[in-house]
Amino acid sequence: MLMDIQDIATFTDYFILCSGSSERMIESLADAVLENAKKEFQMIGKKEGYAQGGWVLVDLGDVIVHLFSPEQRDYYRLEELWSQGKILLRLQ
Repeated sequence: MLMDIQDIATFTDYFILCSGSSERMIESLADAVLENAKKEFQMIGKKEGYAQGGWVLVDLGDVIVHLFSPEQRDYYRLEELWSQGKILLRLQ
């Protein structure tokens, strides 16, 4: 899910929320985000959290990517917490 939160947050403009089916998948997705951001946009991101904990965050400044296990995504419910944001894209 791509969410525009620039009207309700001062620390970033967009959230990308997605789920991975395993720790390995979450870690691989985070690494791919960092690699592609650097290669395609010359952006240096910062990875926080651990796949073993079910939530990895990649901070790219204007965009923050949240990579969750399904259980942690259900627990934290960021979609509801930031429900005033505009959903720009939702994929299944």
